[in-house]
Amino acid sequence: MGKFSEVTAQEANPKWADIIKRERKLYKRYKDPRDEFVRDFNRILHCTAYRRLKNKTQVFFASENDHICTRIEHVNHVLAISHTIGKSLGLNTELTDAIAIGHDLGHAPFGHEGETILNSIADKKCGEKFWHEKNSLWFADNIETLPDPGNQHRNLTLTYAVRDGIISHCGEVEEEPIRPRDDAIDLYDISAPNEVQPFTWEACVVKYADKIAYIGRDIEDAVTLGIISPSKFNTLSTRYQHLIPYNFLSQKETINNTALIHTFILDLCKSSSPKSGIRFSPKRLKLMKELRDFSNNEIYKHPRLEYFKKFSKLVLGSIFKVLSSCYDDSNTLEVIDSNLQSYPELGKEFRDWLIKYTDIRKDMKMEKGYKNRVVYKMNKREDYLGSVISFISGMTDRYALRVFDELTRFL
Repeated sequence: MGKFSEVTAQEANPKWADIIKRERKLYKRYKDPRDEFVRDFNRILHCTAYRRLKNKTQVFFASENDHICTRIEHVNHVLAISHTIGKSLGLNTELTDAIAIGHDLGHAPFGHEGETILNSIADKKCGEKFWHEKNSLWFADNIETLPDPGNQHRNLTLTYAVRDGIISHCGEVEEEPIRPRDDAIDLYDISAPNEVQPFTWEACVVKYADKIAYIGRDIEDAVTLGIISPSKFNTLSTRYQHLIPYNFLSQKETINNTALIHTFILDLCKSSSPKSGIRFSPKRLKLMKELRDFSNNEIYKHPRLEYFKKFSKLVLGSIFKVLSSCYDDSNTLEVIDSNLQSYPELGKEFRDWLIKYTDIRKDMKMEKGYKNRVVYKMNKREDYLGSVISFISGMTDRYALRVFDELTRFL
């Protein structure tokens, strides 16, 4: 059963109507055995943004080492961790799975540095803030589509609980236990990460699982790539070894990612309850904070990553500059066709993007196959620039580099 079985996302929950609410009804398939959250999980699994995560940076950019964590591996770690915690606590694991698999759909190329770059551009050009949690919701609601039985592209139309878990998954966990909020607010009223707590206990679990998933893996990857020396890692292991359960880790062994994940999961499941909230014990909370401080100082501020940050700014800034210069109200497509002849891949992909997501498809009677929501108006320059930022945010590292090569190569 589990300690949270009476407050899980199920029909007896007073919030149930809001939890499973969709903006529109989904089509039904014959004898479909799936419930609402499994359908959400499958719709995210099959969408383009999820596929692209395999070629998006987690921490270390465009590594040639196949064993370095990418964004899709991180997402799957979060899924596995939140599933284990949810099952132990008696929560709805189908909901934790759906939130976890979708939580990073809107992450920019080049990881958090790409997010910083796009936020700077959005602030200067549109007066808006770009943050990946809100962009993930934007992609889930408005950008990602799947063909219906009639082969018409339609939006994912996810449940409120999954959408809420996606936008509210970020935020630090050092300050206080997490408990779900009571109100089913308009999610687009959220103006900053960690501004509100999630709506369900399941989303609270995913929020913690996100932190558990990256803390040890980032350190392991840093050791593999030589960012952290073996001696420094051994010092770290010795310092925190006493906080790992001895029945799992003897004093002769070193701390690794699986040991940390196991420790944090056990501690969270033991320390959490509906009364006290989702939480770590004080000792494991201190461990989490100190490991994050270690990573901030030894990994994320390492000089080798500084070169990567400068390169990322050049790549994404150049792509934005080229695409933003093509705006000419109703003549924009003609300008793109003319100006981007030297950049055939970028020109074609962005042209198709505008047709799918802007009202230009109605004006040009190019709506065949598209039943998704029009979200940008071409007579508004701010909308156009927003569509450019959204287009870039959906790129993989690999595609952004290929497009940048196209911009800088003379044939």
